[in-house]
Order: sequence, then structure tokens, then C-alpha cells
Amino acid sequence: MQASPNTDSITFSTRFLAPWRWLALGSAVLAAAGTLSSCQSNSRQSVASASGSFTILHTNDIHGRHRPFTVSPGNATAQTGDPGRSPSSFERAGRVGGFAHLARAVQQVRQARGAANVLLLDGGDTFSDDLLGNLTKGAANIKLMNALGYQFMALGNHDFDYGTARTRELQQLARFPMRGANVTDRATGQPFLGEPAQVFTVGGVRVGVLALAYHNTAQTGNPDNTKELAFGSGIEAARRYVPALRARADVVVILSHQGTKVDERLAREVPGIDLIVGAHSHDRIAPPRQVGNAWVVQALSDAAVLGQLTVQVKAGKITSVEGIAPTLWTTEYPAYTKLAQLVDSLRAPHKARLEEVLATATGRIGRQYKSASPFDQLAGELLREATGAELAFLPGVGYGVSLEPGPITREMLYTLLPHPSKVVTLELTGAQVRQLLEQTATNQNPGDDMARVGGLLQTSGLNWTADLNQSVGRRVSDVRVNGQPLDAQRRYRVVTHSGMLTGIHRYTTFAQGTNVLKLDKGVTEVVEGALRKRGTVALPTPARVHIVTAK
Repeated sequence: MQASPNTDSITFSTRFLAPWRWLALGSAVLAAAGTLSSCQSNSRQSVASASGSFTILHTNDIHGRHRPFTVSPGNATAQTGDPGRSPSSFERAGRVGGFAHLARAVQQVRQARGAANVLLLDGGDTFSDDLLGNLTKGAANIKLMNALGYQFMALGNHDFDYGTARTRELQQLARFPMRGANVTDRATGQPFLGEPAQVFTVGGVRVGVLALAYHNTAQTGNPDNTKELAFGSGIEAARRYVPALRARADVVVILSHQGTKVDERLAREVPGIDLIVGAHSHDRIAPPRQVGNAWVVQALSDAAVLGQLTVQVKAGKITSVEGIAPTLWTTEYPAYTKLAQLVDSLRAPHKARLEEVLATATGRIGRQYKSASPFDQLAGELLREATGAELAFLPGVGYGVSLEPGPITREMLYTLLPHPSKVVTLELTGAQVRQLLEQTATNQNPGDDMARVGGLLQTSGLNWTADLNQSVGRRVSDVRVNGQPLDAQRRYRVVTHSGMLTGIHRYTTFAQGTNVLKLDKGVTEVVEGALRKRGTVALPTPARVHIVTAK
């Protein structure tokens, strides 16, 4: 039997946090005992079906967010207040999230339920998309997760942003498994980082957890980062793994970074699954939603809420499933002092760089995912000004915290533009521009949920309409470039970035452009310089982009 990751968690807490007497140390001891108990029980040929109660605490899509951030009703994060998605918004203004406040919420549940009855899971996209994450290559969030006593994590598509080798290094740092049953090493054919399932004994119940990664990971970032790996169908992986896991456990949990639509398909198509703890689509699903014979939950994003799922089991059968996902308002969940100190210590070497003010926003400048995004339009305008391009294109991405009125610091900018993509200029014909718009329509309504990737293509200098109910080739209409009708034959000067040139989100048309020039400046660097120059920025005039959603 390999060393328990929970046992290693004790070592971490003692080495880095001693002599602190706080939640991670005590809970890690109890969690380790639970994991060792599960290993011992698995060695026996026959174990009677259990009865008991356990709680799963779950987060997902933290995206490097380690400190509280300001929200208010409307478009506060990439996927709240977005008119292109199902309604979701924060109920009032205030500050939410941050690991110190998350720790308080976790501690309260562990104290109320007993730490041996609680399992803490994360659904992935955890340590990237943040400036401190970039500066530490993901280590900062892993150390915070170790301190909090996480026990299992599914690999998200952004957990490969620093390359496969770095993900391996972070697994060595992590005191919990990071896994994906549908991610395999091309050289060996084996699951990346090891066994993707584990059985925990929690509340007297054997809980089997199987992790699934995002099947389209290779299409969402730099392809060089994941060229050593193959990403397959999570549904097919579940078909292979669930029967054996079912034989070892009273309750089978899928920890899934596939998005709600695919999770619901998984629940309908693969028997033997009891619970699906989801991620990727940033949905708040609470109370649990029953799909087929499984219950599905998800906890929004950015550590803004904590999912809490309590399950009653009698004679190996689930008799009750209850769940909530409260918003972690900082006023309601005071910072856990020792976690706050750890956050400060991790930030200290980088504090001046993180908190330098670049400009001031006169109003909220939101990031949207399924509709035209004000921040992306602003970034596109700044890129066009810097390069003299007529059009700007940026990928529709589903992470980031909207800029609220007030100072814009460097780390605020990096929550929205975290990646090292270089500025690229090129020429595209009007016909090629239309092809790109048709591709984004396909991405939004591919017909098969497994084929869905990315958000709406973000544009500057372009007004257009897409009806997702029309057939391919007939969905895009009324396209205008800076007020003039799109000319299919004319060549347009375009600015985008190196990731788009490689075809992320299936935008392969960029590679067909002419007069391609790759600049030696990153997109974030250019936008940062432009913000400094402006000093004060306002909400840009909204682009006239109209999307008729699929019925």
C-alpha cells in the first residue's frame, strides 16, 4: 500500500504550520485515519454494507483566487450576471471568498459534523489564472490547499497551464491526489499521475471517489503543454472504472471537471454512480439535482461559495441527500487567522508587484462568457490602438473577476488576462472573418455536449448577429466592420494572440491568414501599458452583438 496522501498532509501541516493548533492538523489526523481504514477494509474479501452519514465539502474552479474579492448583483465574475447563461448572480454587494474565509467555513462544518465524517474535495482549475499563481507556478494555492486538508482533486484544463512537467511537480508538493481517469500518458498508456480512484471511510461509510478531467483540454490552451498526454471521454472512462469501484464502496462519487451538461449525460448513461460533484461550467447547483439515479452538485467558482453535501446511508444504500452552497461573505465567515497569515506570507515576496495600481475604473467593467464581454471589448480596443488593426479577436474564456469601480491593480488585470500569449497581427478576408463567427456559433451549439468548447468569440470593431437555431453556414448575419458591411473579398487588418493562431477553441482559420507578424510583447503587457497611459477607464460602448440562443 502506498503512503496515504492524508498522512503526508500531517507532515506538511506539522512542518510548515507547527505549533499551530488549528483545523488542518486535527482534521488531517482524522482524515488520515479514515484513509488508512479504507485501505485496510479493501484488503478484506468481504465487508458488510455500512450504515452512517457523511458530508462532502466541495469547491471547484478556484482559478488561483486566494483572497476575497468585491461583488455586487449582476456581472461580478465571468459566469455570473452573463445574459448568455442561465440566470446567476450574487444577491447583494460585499466581499466574498478567499482561503482564510473558506477555512473558517470548513472548520465550522468539521466541528459540527466531526472531522472523521467530512471529506474535502476540489473539482479542478485550481491554481492557475492568477498573478500569484503565475509567479509561483501554482505552488501558492497548493500550499493553501495542503494547509486546509484537501483530500482529492480532479484535474481541470487549466491545471496544465504551466506544462505537464510542472503539474507533476505540483503533485509532489500536494498532500492529496490530483487525478483524471480519462487523462493518460502517451508513452505508457497509464493514467496520468496514478490511480484515479480512491476509497475513503467517512462517517462509517466507504466512499469511492473517481476523478474525471476535461476531455477537450488540448483545445483550450497551449497544445505544447499537454502534448505528452491523451484526453479521452470521461463517460467512457467511467464505464471502465465504476464497476470495480462499486464493488469496493457503499457510495460512488464522480469528481468531474466536465461541465454540467456532460455530467447530466454521465448520470443518465453510466449505471452505478450515486453522486457527481461537478466543475468547469461554474454552476451553483444546490440543492442537489437528481438526474437518473445520481445526484449532481456544483459550487460556482473562485472559492466564492462552499458546497456542502450531506448523505445518509443505511445498509449500503443512500436514504437521504441534502446539499447547500452558501456564499462565503467575509462578514459572515471571519478570516481564520493562521490561514490569513499563510496567505500573507505567500504574497509577501511579490506584494509590490501584485498590488501596484495601474489605472482607475469609473464603473464596473465585466467579464462575460456566453455574450459580448465588456472587458474583452476594452482589451480589444487597446490592442487595436497599439497595432493599428481594424479588428481584434480574443477567445471567450470562462474565468475572471469583473473590475469594480475604483483602483485596478496588476493582479486584478491578471485575473482576466493571466496567460503569456503574444500579440499577433495578420490579415484575414471578410469571408474568413465570417468563418470565425460561424465557428463560434458551432462552439455554442455543437449538437453534442461533448463537443462544446469555449465561450463566445470576443471581438472589437465588429457588430454581428448569430442565430444558433439556423443551420451551419446560415447562422451569422448583419456583420459590420466599424459600421460598414463586411466585404467578403476585402482583406482586414486583425490583431489577436498566439494562442488563437494555434487554433484553440477550434479557431483554425487564423492559421490561414496572411502577413502574419508575431510580436515580442504579451497581450497582458500591452494592455497594462495602455491602462497606465489612460489612467482612467470607463465601460466601453457596448458592441452590437446579438446571439439568438438555441431553443
